[in-house]
This record gives sequence, C-alpha cells and structure tokens, in this order.
Amino acid sequence: MTDSDPTMRRIVFVTGPSGAGRSTALNVLEDAGFEVIDNLPMRLMPMLFEEADQPRPLALGIDARNRDFSTNTVIDLLGRLAMRAGIVAELLFVDCSTDVLLRRFSETRRRHPMTPADRPAEGIQAEQELLAPLRARADVLIDTTDLNVHEMRAEVEQWFAPGGKRHLSVTVQSFSYKRGLPRSVDMVYDCRFLKNPYWEPDLRALNGTDARVAAHVATDARYAEFAQKVLDLSLLILPACREEGKSHFSIAFGCTGGQHRSVTLAESHALRLAQEGWQVSIRHRELSARQRTGTSET
Repeated sequence: MTDSDPTMRRIVFVTGPSGAGRSTALNVLEDAGFEVIDNLPMRLMPMLFEEADQPRPLALGIDARNRDFSTNTVIDLLGRLAMRAGIVAELLFVDCSTDVLLRRFSETRRRHPMTPADRPAEGIQAEQELLAPLRARADVLIDTTDLNVHEMRAEVEQWFAPGGKRHLSVTVQSFSYKRGLPRSVDMVYDCRFLKNPYWEPDLRALNGTDARVAAHVATDARYAEFAQKVLDLSLLILPACREEGKSHFSIAFGCTGGQHRSVTLAESHALRLAQEGWQVSIRHRELSARQRTGTSET
C-alpha cells in the first residue's frame, strides 16, 4: 500500500486491556474518518469485509467482552484479510502498565469486567494473559502508562492520519534515566556524556527548550558530531522503516534529570527531521510530568 493509493481499504482492529484507553483510541479514529464498530460478535465480522466497494476505513473494537471472543479468531481474521486484494488489515494494541491500570480502576471505582469488584488485580492479570498473543502480533503498540488523554489523542492522530492513508510518524522524546527507559521506544541515545548545564547556577532552573541552555550544551566539543551522526542514522533507518510498512518510529534521548541535555538534543533532532520532510511529534516526559504535578527536579 502506498500513501497515494485510493483503492486500498484500511481495516484496523483495536484491542488492549480494560482501562488502557481502547475506547479513547476508537474515538480518535472515528474523528479521523474511520467507521467505528465496537464489541461486535466475532462471528458477524466477516460480513463487514464483503463490502468490496466500501472505500471508508474501518476500525473494530475488540476485547474480552466481545461475544464469542477468541485471540485465535482475531489472528485468523488478520491472516485471511492479509491475503485479500484491496485490503490492508492492522492490529492496534493499546497497553498500560499493571500498576497504572490498578490505580485507574481504584480512582474510578469501576468493576473490572473479568473479576468481582473487590479483586481488580486478578482481572487485570487474567486479561493480560488472555491478550498476550494479540500484543505479540500487534502492528502498532501504544503504551498509555505516561500519557494523559490529550497526549494519547496526539499519538493516535500521528499514527493514523485522516483518510486512512498510511504515513510513518516519528516521535522524538526526552527522558530521565533516574525514572527508567520509556516503554516501547525503537531507539535510545544516552546524552549524559555531554556538558551538563545543571552545574551552571544561571541555567539550573531552565530546561533544554531555552536557547541559553541549548547554546551551553552545544559548546561541548562532541556535541556537533554526535548530533550529526544521530541525524545521519535516522535518515538511513526511517526510509527503510516506511518501506517495511511501519506506522511509527520512536526515538528517545536520555540524560540524568531529563531537563537539560536530553531536551536540547530532542528539540534539535525533531527540528532537523521536520526540515527533512518527516512527520514529527515531540514529547518531554519529565517536563510534562512536572507541569502536571507542579514540582521540579534537579
């Protein structure tokens, strides 16, 4: 399938554990022009695919609540659709860490659909085990652990462009090694070898989006060569990923606190990729977390 081919019908199966954001993903796809059908009995799904002259892209929400749900049935449907001319079938898996799922069920006081109200942890574990084959089969994986609803909407919009046309969307993000690696990242670069603005009193309270911080990081003799080599590698890999049919590629830069060096590199790299014509979104994990909590970190 090419971006300019109007004859191909896109069908996206959307699944994931309860509470991870599957419904939100379906809402975004509907806003993007997809026909959305949720929790349709699986035995009825093949009838939807007989509409050969239907040009509108289709998103099907599936989970353990589907009548006659079976992971093997979903995988079989995807395999059969992959062999049909005129159809591109994909599986979008919306995931989330177990502790965050537990917190979400606790905050909303909702009953987990696979367990009594007083034991959500058991339901979460059972559902994760049930959906594991689909997670492994997913064409696109969105992890909502660290995303609010607005950030999740932006992610889905980046991966599934209006009209159902496929693009390779690139996400560039910064993070702190003290909080661990981001989940579901394709490529990670460690920036901790660069000159650290934290040790400059006038720069300590600023972050890498500030021109003064960026200029300080750029004075490191290794900065320019490092930034250029990272760009060269991205420009080598991204076209190959698009040709392979990937919808999204994620690049992350990390430093000690996720405030100065990684932010500077992420901002610079995203700008240079955009100048090369790539569709890029940018996210600073630690800066976003601090804005939500109103706290600061050294």
